[in-house]
Amino acid sequence: MDRTKLILLLVVAVAVARLFPHPFNFTPIGAFALFSGAYITDRRFILLPLAALLIGDLLTGFYSTIVMIFVYLGFAGAAAIGRLLLSGKRTPLRFVAGVLGGAIMFYLVSNIGMWWIAYPFDINGLVKCWIDGLPFLLRTMTGDFFYAAVIFGIVEYYERQRTPGYAS
Repeated sequence: MDRTKLILLLVVAVAVARLFPHPFNFTPIGAFALFSGAYITDRRFILLPLAALLIGDLLTGFYSTIVMIFVYLGFAGAAAIGRLLLSGKRTPLRFVAGVLGGAIMFYLVSNIGMWWIAYPFDINGLVKCWIDGLPFLLRTMTGDFFYAAVIFGIVEYYERQRTPGYAS
């Protein structure tokens, strides 16, 4: 299997994974956003996690437009974190920083959508929204660590098998 087919398979797998029962925010999308930033050299890297998210939303249903915009922006930000921290040398420290940074980016940005529709539109409302979202942040981090280990592990294994002398 070539790398393009592997990436397309991951997009479909990530989209389909959202169809199975899971705790809120324990999905592979954030990890896939990091992966896209880390491994996709094309500048359209940011579109892959958004495509997986859109496929999942088409299958599960759409929700508040404002919230969706900020959720998509949050995952785009996570992909940017992946590009910034993991597109060059990938070390365990960079991996942990990328997962934490991507999860925090998603949390901060996506909660702006909830603040917009469900909280007083002032700084106190935003802070309250972020505080109320802390349990979701913990689930996002847990899911991102789990799925990032799986996705990055699969790709690193594939690259090592395919390329003699490969070093990340």
